[in-house]
Parts: sequence; structure tokens; C-alpha cells
Amino acid sequence: MRVRRIVDLSVPVGPETQVYPGDPVPRLTTHATVETDGFNLLHLDMGSQTGTHVDAPFHFDSTAPRLHELDLGLFTGRGVVLDVRGLAPRTPITWDLLDPAGLGPGVIALICTGWSARYGTPGYFDHPYLDAGACRRMLDLGVRTFAIDAINIDETPSGIGYPVHHLIARAGGVIGENLRGLERIDFPDPLVSLLPIALENADGAPVRAVAMQLEE
Repeated sequence: MRVRRIVDLSVPVGPETQVYPGDPVPRLTTHATVETDGFNLLHLDMGSQTGTHVDAPFHFDSTAPRLHELDLGLFTGRGVVLDVRGLAPRTPITWDLLDPAGLGPGVIALICTGWSARYGTPGYFDHPYLDAGACRRMLDLGVRTFAIDAINIDETPSGIGYPVHHLIARAGGVIGENLRGLERIDFPDPLVSLLPIALENADGAPVRAVAMQLEE
């Protein structure tokens, strides 16, 4: 078995990275250079939810598992693309809009809204978002890993809190946000990796999200 193709699902991290309102803006500054120190080294200053990232249950429940306490199996698995492109801004993604075929335990649900095309613009914050009822149905099917090509799986900003975050946290699941290019996964049964940086006691961490096409 070998990897035939890799689709990069991540946004780059830098000064222009779009962040959730109020989150730290990432700063990458030069700490050392070859000319001065004999090597190049960057100093990074950013929040744990910067760029393409995953949320641990601890993000919304201080009694729930933190990032380093989670089974790494939650961050890897067969991806199922749920294509809901074409929705109007701020549309809730209800159960009737989803095709549940293939959803089940161990699957990474990839909610493709097409909103990553608006990344870097004010309209990026007006994304569709997962409806709490649809989230419950997916959890009932055994899904524990949810990822979306938007800055938030809940509405931004939310006037009713973060119901989907809380539902997934209570189930011990994880959330991936700020993915991009989900529409480029045009092959069946992609192997998806959302493996995060191994931060201790963290609510979440950036990831280099990818979908891989495997070949026997």
C-alpha cells in the first residue's frame, strides 16, 4: 500500500491568517538568522485555535479531556465528505441537507460548505453552521470527529451559545475548523489526518490537515 495522492486541507499560518473575533493574531518573527547565529529560527506567538486546528472537549468543558489525553485515533480515519455547497450565508445545516451514507464509528465527517473560498474576507464569518439536531443524529450514528471548511462549526458570532461544541464535547469527540479544499477530495474513502501539535493541557492545537488517496 502506498499514498497515491495527498490533498492539503490546511490554511497557511502567518500574519494574515484569519482568526475568530477576539482571538490572538499570529505573529511570526525572526529569532535567529544564519548570518548572525549560524541558523534560522522563528519565534511564534499565536493562539491554540489558530488556522486549521482541532478542538478538544476541554475547549468548552473544563472537566473534559484535554488535547494530550485524547486517543489519536480520533484524529485519523476514513473521511466522508458531506457536500452542502450552495447554501446562503448563516444557513443552519439541518439533517435533511445531509447524506448520512457512510457515516459511523471511526469516520471523520467533512462538512463541505465551500466557504473556504471566502477565506480572508469579512464574508468568511457569515458561514453556514451545523444544526444541533443534525449533530445529535450524527453522534447517534457513532461519529466522533467533525470537521468543517469554516471558522466555526457553530454560528459566528453566536447569540445562543455554542450548542454543537457542547454536544460533541459531552460525547468525547473532536472538532476540526478552518479546513479548506474539501471539494478537491474527488476519490472514495480518503484517509484523513487531523493530527495536532502535541501541546500539553491544551484546549486545541493547529494541524496540517490532509486527505490521502491510498493505492493497494
